[in-house]
Amino acid sequence: MTTSYSDIPGNEPRPAPGHPGRETAARPVLLHPAETDDRAALDALLTSGAVRERHDRIDDQLAELARCLHPGENLTGHQLTRTIEELTDGAERSRYGTWAWYPWSGRLVHLLPRPQFRRVRTDRNRDKITTAQQQHLLGRRIGVIGLSVGNSAALTCAMEGVGGSFRLADFDTLGLSNLNRLRAGVHDLGLPKTVLCARQMYEIDPYLDIELWHDGFTDDTAEAFFGDPDHPLDLLVEECDTPWVKTAAREHARRHRVPVLMDANDRGLLDVERFDLEPDRPLFHGRDGDLTAHDVRALDAQAALAHLLRICDESRLSPAMTDALGRIGHTLSSWPQLASGVMLGGALVTDTARRILLGAPVASGRYYVDLEELIGSERALAGAAAS
Repeated sequence: MTTSYSDIPGNEPRPAPGHPGRETAARPVLLHPAETDDRAALDALLTSGAVRERHDRIDDQLAELARCLHPGENLTGHQLTRTIEELTDGAERSRYGTWAWYPWSGRLVHLLPRPQFRRVRTDRNRDKITTAQQQHLLGRRIGVIGLSVGNSAALTCAMEGVGGSFRLADFDTLGLSNLNRLRAGVHDLGLPKTVLCARQMYEIDPYLDIELWHDGFTDDTAEAFFGDPDHPLDLLVEECDTPWVKTAAREHARRHRVPVLMDANDRGLLDVERFDLEPDRPLFHGRDGDLTAHDVRALDAQAALAHLLRICDESRLSPAMTDALGRIGHTLSSWPQLASGVMLGGALVTDTARRILLGAPVASGRYYVDLEELIGSERALAGAAAS
């Protein structure tokens, strides 16, 4: 049986604001031509006029697979052909593997079956990530709350194969001002950020399992986001701007013993809270006392800003961010953020998530990868000269 995106509970598409009826599907339809029903569905799709591009490079993928499985052999000509025939068991090419239908772009793409697809797609990870480690990582589930900065973390995790299942939460839609730091195009304006991120991830790996939480992280959805006993979260990436949500997410993470990572997008700050190992650990390393999410929600705007500054350690903010704080709402519309910082944050989150999920010794704490300090500063230049 084939399924469409709208068949999946909780993932029903919604129109983007300003675009009534605009298609917001975010999950590809996977068709297996070796199965009779899927082959009929594929034939119907091909004659429907909906397919704008049929992309079939299955022979190239099979050649890559053969060489991945036999790296010590110089497979060419008849030897390569024979190896591919063995891999496909002589199946007709058009009926081998999977056809992935991406309704938002009109593309129909022919791909290797999931195990072979992932073997080839992650082949260049080896042996920075071993085959056994890669399989373990693809069996993990990662939650991401906040999909501006979090978009970079989610995409980098997907590219590296850190996580095979994801829960993405954000209530917002893509605006023009997001394009200074979020990988998207002007044709994506108005899309829910959940939909945008899922599409990008599925275009990297259509075999991912992604759940979308279009209303963000709320009181009504919080427990379900963490608490499904059959599909628990293994790690949370928290990148939202709402103070009470930051606290509430950690309260739930601590209760469910889920580690939390946060990139602050300033001075390369990465926060690590190992609630999986330290279930009694104070939130934000104890930087704001015992305030609960309920307490934080009751704060007025000035007190909420003071709360954010305490948990982010105002004394260690970059000079540019410190200067900006007093001008937000006057000469600045919001927090300044740069694409370079967001991309760095995605790398820091992914690298740390990988090591935590593989059981490496990563301690709770606050870590800085400050490029201005590391590259070009007087201290960095002195260190370079000394070496």
